Parts: sequence; structure tokens; C-alpha cells
Amino acid sequence: MRLVHLDLKGAAPRVSYLEQVFPFLSQLGANGILIEYEDMFPFKGELEVLRSPYAYSEEDIERIQQLAEQHKLEVVPLVQTFGHVEFILKHEKYQHLREVERFPNSFNPHVPNTLALLKSILAQVIEKHRRSTWIHIGADEVFHLGEGMDSKNWMSRNKGDVGTMFLKHIKEVLGFLSAQYWGLRVLMWDDMLRKISVGALRGEGTGTAAVSRVSAGCPGSACSCGCPGTPCLGWPRCASRASCSPAGRGEGHQNALPAPGAHPATQAAVQEAMAWLSPPCRYDHYSVLCELLPIGIPSLAICLQTLVNGGFTEEAKRKVLDVLGLESVQLEQSTCEGRGAFPGVEIYHMVEQVNGHLRESIVKALEEESAIKGWFSPYHRKHHFGNPRNMESFGSKVLKLHEDWESFVRDLRAQLERVYFPDTVEEWMEENVNPYLDQLRDLVRDYR
Repeated sequence: MRLVHLDLKGAAPRVSYLEQVFPFLSQLGANGILIEYEDMFPFKGELEVLRSPYAYSEEDIERIQQLAEQHKLEVVPLVQTFGHVEFILKHEKYQHLREVERFPNSFNPHVPNTLALLKSILAQVIEKHRRSTWIHIGADEVFHLGEGMDSKNWMSRNKGDVGTMFLKHIKEVLGFLSAQYWGLRVLMWDDMLRKISVGALRGEGTGTAAVSRVSAGCPGSACSCGCPGTPCLGWPRCASRASCSPAGRGEGHQNALPAPGAHPATQAAVQEAMAWLSPPCRYDHYSVLCELLPIGIPSLAICLQTLVNGGFTEEAKRKVLDVLGLESVQLEQSTCEGRGAFPGVEIYHMVEQVNGHLRESIVKALEEESAIKGWFSPYHRKHHFGNPRNMESFGSKVLKLHEDWESFVRDLRAQLERVYFPDTVEEWMEENVNPYLDQLRDLVRDYR
């Protein structure tokens, strides 16, 4: 299975955009969608407090599944059941379920209400995904597990450690799922399991849960460009031991494929594996946005075709160019040539402009224009005085620059609003445009 991970705790797209994207994903070799809803799910009743103001409706959830079915994409819902539950534990109603009182990252597995809450959440999500044969229970990065007083007391009484405590909670979740939903297969991330001895795993066991291991963009991992927790606007989410470029991402996928001449059992094992591609997201519920999905589509296409073809072959390259309407891709330079014809390509090119020219053009105007530095300094502006002769020497140029960028930003905002909800648009503009454009706006205001 080749699943594209839609991590909706950051920049959840409108369903109308998914209508355009799903056919492309299918064409490029994906056969499933792993959907991590977080607060975008339309929780009801006692759980309604978890909903984002822009959460998908029940009709949206059904439409997403219809679209997936139409394009032969299996839907796998992902519900975090241990760590990465800030969207739950940030609410006062559920603060008492935190492992460490100060931090909203992870559940306290010893409070009976934790499992009761998880059962309610899982039941609502599964109820709306009756076509799905898989569910993913997350369980990665359970930060601070073992640091809470309840956990310390449990380990002391049971002569246990963090690993056995982790497995105990996971077994309870799996027990609920196997008892209530016969035939539903369970997936989980493997990072916490890697810290547990083989003996402990054999002793405790986790039933028949499948553990996801082949992953491009492991949640929370850092990339070689040194950007953990920061936006990486050029390409999909940073991958462990790979760069933020198609080159690094493609290399990561090629390394995950069986070597030529490998033992048949190895070949079979890898062919049965699941590959995860993670384009848009945050590192956690509180971090800034990473890149937007339209920006990541070329790299996502390269990664999918690398998996399909066993490497980024000439055939894979031709397929990427054909499907995306590009003229060329240069992995080493992380560049694409051509206008493109993929969903959100307008945003792709406009973000290129923001990345490459916005800050540079404004800094050049503000810091390199001698008339501004000499006759319109922060001191002049603060006290409202200046020589009109000198001000006129830079005024028309600055006003033109301001007018051009404001016009561009209006167009960019309109394109973003076609794909994203208002909160995402506002946040992306605040993080990537306003820090620079506001400096120009302030100068123009003072000049006028």
C-alpha cells in the first residue's frame, strides 16, 4: 500500500480541493489516503468541544470517502491514542487526563477516563468510516510518559518500566478495537516500540497490530537542512535523514526499496510494507505551519513514482512531468521548470515569488536606498519631519513597490481562499508575508 498522509492539524484543505487532488494521487501511484483529522472531524455530543470552527461536516466526511472510492484510494483514518493529543488535552474539560499536568502532549494511561474518552473518539470516527478496513492509532512520540506521579507509582508497584507501561495502554486500545470491530486491522507508528526490548515485546505482545516502518516524513523528525519545527516551504515535510528537496526525498524512498538480488523473502517483505508520504502538516498542534499541500505536490509526485518504479527512473520522471504538466525537474537543485497543470499550481508559483523576492525587494528598498537611510530614518518618522526634496527622490519608487506587492498579495489571498479555510490563510499570511510587507506598509504610511 502506498498511502498519502493528510495531516489535518495543519492547513486542512477544502473538500473542493481534494476533489482535484485525489485523481492526481491515483494517477501517480497512490492507492490509499491516511487521514489524521484531529480537530477537523465533526465530533458530536460530549466531544463537540474538540471541533475546530472550520471542521468538516458529516457530509464532507462522506464526500471524501466517495471521492477516494471513485479513484481507488483506500481511506485509513488516524486517531492519536497516546501522544500528539494536544487538540484534546488543551481543553480545560480534559486537562485532568494529562500525563504531566503542565503539558498537553500525552495521556495519563492510569486514569480510567482516558480509555473511556478514547473509546468515544474511536467509535465516532469508525462509525463514519464503515468502508475502511484499517485504522491507525498513532501512538508515536508519547512525550513525558513515565514522568507523571501516577506513572511513577505504577512502575514502582509493578516493577515495570516505561516500555511495559506503553504496551499495557496499547493493548487496552487494541482490546477495545478487536472486541467491538471484528476484522478491523490496526496500524501504529513504531518509534516508541523501537525503545522497548524484544523480550518485553514478546512478553507483552500487541496482538496482530501492523506497525508502520517505511515512512517518508516521520512525524516530528528533523531533516539535514536543520529545520525542525520551522516552515520548510520548498518541499513536503522534512524526512528523517533526508533533505527537504525532491533529491533527498527520492533518495529516502530508494533506500527503503529492496536491493537488486535481495533474498526473495526480503523482496516479499518490502513489497508487503506500507509506504507513507506526508506532505502538509505542523510538527504538533501548537507549532507554526509547515508547507502547503500545493507546494509539495511535485515532490510528492516524485516520491510516489519512485516507490512505484523502484527508483526515480526515466519512466518515473516522464510520468511525473506528464501528470503535472511540467517541462523538467532537477532533483539536485530542487527546482521544477514549466507552468504546470496540477491543482494549486497558481499557489505554487506565487509562493515561489514570496519566497524568492518579497523580503529581498523590501529590504533593498528600506536598507539600501540612501535617501531613506539619510533623510527618512526611524527618528525622522517618529518625530514627523523631513525635507520634501529628499523624500520625493524615493517616494514614487516606494509607492510603486507597495502598490505592486499589495496587488500581488490580494491575488495570492484569493487563490489561498479557494483551497483553505480562513484560519489557515490568515496564519500563513501572518507567518510568511506580513513580517516583511508590514515594514513597507509602515514606511508608506509615514511617508504619506
